[in-house]
Amino acid sequence: MADDGFREFLRELTEPLGGVTFRKMFGGLSIYQDGMVFALEADGSLYFKVDEETRERFIAEGCPQFEYTTKDGRTAQMPYWRAPERLYDEPDEFIEWCRAAVAVARRSEAIKAEEKSRKASRKRKGTADTL
Repeated sequence: MADDGFREFLRELTEPLGGVTFRKMFGGLSIYQDGMVFALEADGSLYFKVDEETRERFIAEGCPQFEYTTKDGRTAQMPYWRAPERLYDEPDEFIEWCRAAVAVARRSEAIKAEEKSRKASRKRKGTADTL
């Protein structure tokens, strides 16, 4: 579990991004901007949300993907990868990586909204067909 000093450090680092909020979850933190999770803190490490557009930069830095063990003992992965530690000493670049993770969160939300809209449309069409 992370200490409060690391969490306060993360608050300071993300401050220039603006509108960042933190919420406790499962012993760690979810880090939000505009209501969207773009990063996690778990066990004293920061993980940014990643997609196909940003994954290669994490691989190039040798950063691992966030994993956890499920109740049945399986290993599960989430679309978050550990931030390179060097970013803690490079605040401007840190904010660039935050912005990239926020963009991933926005793309993810847009995909979810589109899928929800399609599902609702199919449901309406199915209902109309049965009338």
